[in-house]
Amino acid sequence: MQAFRPMVYGDGDDALDLGQVDALDLLVFHGAVRMGELADALRVDASTATRAVNRLVDAGLAERTRSEDDGRVMVVVITKRGSEVHRALMARRRDAIEAILTDFNPRDRADLANLLERFIAGLDKYVATAP
Repeated sequence: MQAFRPMVYGDGDDALDLGQVDALDLLVFHGAVRMGELADALRVDASTATRAVNRLVDAGLAERTRSEDDGRVMVVVITKRGSEVHRALMARRRDAIEAILTDFNPRDRADLANLLERFIAGLDKYVATAP
């Protein structure tokens, strides 16, 4: 039985799952990243990060290249196509959030933002102290 993998962008063989989208986000926001750094940032083991990157590379959304700082080190970088796909994903996210928040008044939105900030702070604290 194959594991459930929700697809969040695209369809068929080109569909990206949440882990791949998270990896794409990191490449956009952090530039060239070593695999170990990517795995740490995604909070997954190296093999999981490698699978996500392999899928992005196969789709032409990322590529492996030598580090500009140290030619012995391989890093992952986003491609032009990857940037285009990411822009489309961001637009989809914005549209979804706007649709979801349509019925929220300004106070509801402020309350939600505060609660989410507290939640993320608690999650970060938990991850930092978890065994």
